[in-house]
Amino acid sequence: MNFSLTWLSRDGKLLLTVRILRTFGYGFLSVIIAIYLKLLGFDDIQIGLLLGSALVNSVIFTLFASFYADRIGRRRLLIIYALLMSVSGLIFTFTDNYLMLILAAFIGIINVTGSETGAFLTIEQAILPQTIKDKKMMNTIYALYNMVGTFAMSAGILLSGLPSLLQYHYYGLSQVESIKILFSLYSMLGLFIMIIYFMISKDIEIKLNTKRTVKHTLSPRSKQIVAKLSTLFAIDSFAGGFVIQSVVSLWFFTTFGADLAVLSYIFSAANCLTALSYIAAAKIADRIGLVNTMVFTHIPSNILLILLAFAPSLPLAIILYLVRMTLSQMDVPTRQSYIVAIVSEDERTAALGLTNVSRNIAQTVSPSLFGYIFQSTLSFAAPFLLSGVIKIIYDLALYFNFRNIKPKDEL
Repeated sequence: MNFSLTWLSRDGKLLLTVRILRTFGYGFLSVIIAIYLKLLGFDDIQIGLLLGSALVNSVIFTLFASFYADRIGRRRLLIIYALLMSVSGLIFTFTDNYLMLILAAFIGIINVTGSETGAFLTIEQAILPQTIKDKKMMNTIYALYNMVGTFAMSAGILLSGLPSLLQYHYYGLSQVESIKILFSLYSMLGLFIMIIYFMISKDIEIKLNTKRTVKHTLSPRSKQIVAKLSTLFAIDSFAGGFVIQSVVSLWFFTTFGADLAVLSYIFSAANCLTALSYIAAAKIADRIGLVNTMVFTHIPSNILLILLAFAPSLPLAIILYLVRMTLSQMDVPTRQSYIVAIVSEDERTAALGLTNVSRNIAQTVSPSLFGYIFQSTLSFAAPFLLSGVIKIIYDLALYFNFRNIKPKDEL
């Protein structure tokens, strides 16, 4: 992979910078938020509903970006979203009121999944092809975009151990108070990101002079492909919603008694392995194709997810989880690259937005169901098993539906 970045424009480098800052904040937030809510005294159903509210926000904002980002300005919308990210962090910092926290999750940008799913993604992914000078670097830019974000998330996850350190050194500080410091930092990151978006040029805007809506933007062929992909991605995302990082964090905390410091090491290591896997994904995709890479790396990871549910000890659970995370996200850059490669330039925002919306809508349901499933089965194994089985079904459906639909450079 070419890390000199001479093939990437200034706007592309700025997008990588905000990606790093944003996912750094997502890293510590995804680990602490469910535990924080538990410490405040909320039950599993309330926690699931709040996590679901954050995902509903992601759906609405992504859908809005799909229809209006190219019309009102990509940069302008990114700036607004960064401001709302900052506001949501402030609300979590200054109040413990459940309704206010629900409101913050609903109108702000609160990431709970351990991977980015929000509206920032849709807009930035549509911009990325316009920032490269060599079209042969298409797979590489998406691998790099996801790699730097995941490494930053790994660093952010390490920071989630800060509350434990603060409690150790400052005995008058409660666990809740120490966690609030991280929410303040999250708010500051939102402001920094907003400033960087102001620095991005107008070259990121769509070049075509069009006011068409999404309905008229997509060609009949693209509509059919996007509809089918959206359905399949929704199935995958629904399954993934049962094992988002906040839930897995709570699982380690409840099942094995892992504290925040231990959790920070686990998830940081997992994200480092995931980041490195993006490089491998780009290389593999160049050889065997994007769809094959998505499917043949995803199935083994889902088998490991099922096995993880039965891990008898913390060390074995950590090993299974780390191996699983080495494989589970290799479909992310390949999926993004595949979508932009099979539609035209003026269809990219709509195609990415609609497929992301389908993923986000599906993922809003499963965290809310998590509390009910756990209370009815009294076992954390149920969500892991359900997720693994559904994801394998998705993998097989994706392969048999799209193995013959290839980007031009794979033909």
